[in-house]
Amino acid sequence: MSYLVLARKYRPRNFTEMVGQEHVVQALSNALTQQRLHHAYLFTGTRGVGKTTVSRILAKSLNCQGADGNGGITATPCGVCQACTDIDSGRFVDYTELDAASNRGVDEVQSLLEQAVYKPVQGRFKVFMIDEVHMLTNTAFNAMLKTLEEPPEYLKFVLATTDPQKVPVTVLSRCLQFNLRPMAPETVLEHLTRVLANENVPAEPQALRLLSRAARGSMRDALSLTDQAIAFGSGQLQEAGVRQMLGAVDRSYVFRLIEALALGDGKTVVETSDTLRMNGLSAASTLEEMSAVLQRMAVFQAVPQMAGAVDADDPEAAETARLSALMPADETQLLYSLCLHGRGELGLAPDEYAALTMVLLRLLAFKPQGGVGGPAEKKTLTRAETPTSGTISAGASAVPGRVAAAVVSAPQVPSAAPAPAVTAPVPAVAAGTASSGAGDHPSESFNETEPPPWPGSDEPGTVTTAAAPAATALPVRTTERFEQNPGVAQSFKAHNAPEYVAIPVRESPEPGERLQPLPLSAPTPVSARYTPTEEGDVWHATVQQLVAAEAITALVRELALQSQLVARDGGHWLLRVERESLNQPTARERLRAALEAAGHATQISVEVGVVIDSPARRNAAAAAERQRRAEEIVHNDPFVQSLMRDYGARIVPGSIKPA
Repeated sequence: MSYLVLARKYRPRNFTEMVGQEHVVQALSNALTQQRLHHAYLFTGTRGVGKTTVSRILAKSLNCQGADGNGGITATPCGVCQACTDIDSGRFVDYTELDAASNRGVDEVQSLLEQAVYKPVQGRFKVFMIDEVHMLTNTAFNAMLKTLEEPPEYLKFVLATTDPQKVPVTVLSRCLQFNLRPMAPETVLEHLTRVLANENVPAEPQALRLLSRAARGSMRDALSLTDQAIAFGSGQLQEAGVRQMLGAVDRSYVFRLIEALALGDGKTVVETSDTLRMNGLSAASTLEEMSAVLQRMAVFQAVPQMAGAVDADDPEAAETARLSALMPADETQLLYSLCLHGRGELGLAPDEYAALTMVLLRLLAFKPQGGVGGPAEKKTLTRAETPTSGTISAGASAVPGRVAAAVVSAPQVPSAAPAPAVTAPVPAVAAGTASSGAGDHPSESFNETEPPPWPGSDEPGTVTTAAAPAATALPVRTTERFEQNPGVAQSFKAHNAPEYVAIPVRESPEPGERLQPLPLSAPTPVSARYTPTEEGDVWHATVQQLVAAEAITALVRELALQSQLVARDGGHWLLRVERESLNQPTARERLRAALEAAGHATQISVEVGVVIDSPARRNAAAAAERQRRAEEIVHNDPFVQSLMRDYGARIVPGSIKPA
């Protein structure tokens, strides 16, 4: 007798034998019991979850005649009557299965619908089952719409698909839809245990766990893999054999990697990665297994009660619970994200194991320098809270020559006499700071012990400004707010501040004086700097002409813009580019043809070297100059000056665009 594979031998024959789809079984059973039958059913779900099985059980329930031949519609078909046995064997004349993947045209659908006018021959109902219905053409869908909406009372439609998004809404609205869910690994494990017990096949629990995870929610895949594993293991299932057959990574490697990452042991991480390489284990599978373990670790960290109630028979669960206590929750989340995104990087790297190592070492790059249990390095500065009684904005720049002032705004206090000049303290900068760039780390210049001389202390009331040259006079509008609001000064005292030196600050600008705003545009980028050459003038004009005429596009245009004309010898021009990637034979030939068509060079040569004058650099320099002029116009506008002087307005950097 020929062997019957497990997936067909253990296909459920009734609703009670189905596993993992209780929500569908309950709805259909109640509908059959109460005789509340719909005329069209749509079953959706991934492969191997029971769509075809449910349709056959439903057909048997509608046509079951009972063991004595007097049965009716039932939720528990007998399985022994003529209708049940014929449906199980696939020869019931009133049950038609159509594979829409190979019969997707309108002719096949019309041929099926022509049978709808005839009453059942043997059974109580005709059942048309269309598998992979999303493969039908739009014309085929339109042909069945009318019959699907108002079929004869003896006709039932059962549609099955793995992709319901491709089914027209006009079909979806005519059907009762049931979504069959992927099965949990625990459900698959229980079913495999029962099946192998009936088959008298010895199996190790860890081997079955591997198979249930590899099935990815499909019971048919699980049974097919079990068949393969039985053949691979000569009639028995052992963890080592199943792991070798699946090519799965031993989770001992995964646990070793996670523990090494938790302890900051980069050496073990690299050595384990090399071991995976030597054993030929998949890097993608390693990251996948790590993601699964990290997900369980995150659950145990969020719900500690679950970590204490792990299955004692599952050594992996106990090890996962141990690691969840070893690694902080934030690092677990970070490593989980790195593993998920790292799988997409494997194909980009020249060596997938090198990519695996980089993904794992990336976590160590973000770990605190204090190590495990040590003090974490503070990588961000806490911004001081703004007092409610006054608005203060301060900024400091480490760029030499830049000055940033703190503008204090408060209600104006009328005064008959001009206000006297006040003194504004600025941080005292160590020698060489402005020129050496030592101010790049503002946290290092803070005085942690002594508070600054604030109002209410021995020093007179002052207004805070950032580091600036001692001879600079900054026009700042202020009033005697510190004397009137001692709480503001007390709030400032609560924060650590640098040491201060005094610079003169006028209360208000002189009549008719124009404020000199700070430059908002960035320095001219390196790409916009060039040294003009005579050949550069010719080449820039030539390239601009070709670009305007659209004679060169894409890579050819980029080659022309980024190159420098070094020399001309009659019809032979020598160009120079900085990037070898631009020096492509096809691009060179197209550029030569464009130059020849425009009446210029008939032959060109391209070398790789330093470019000091190219059309791209000239265009960038021209754009930078236009930007500078536009900002200068806005800054010098009298209306803008008045807004900045009288209302404390400021120009948002980057908001000025040349016309």
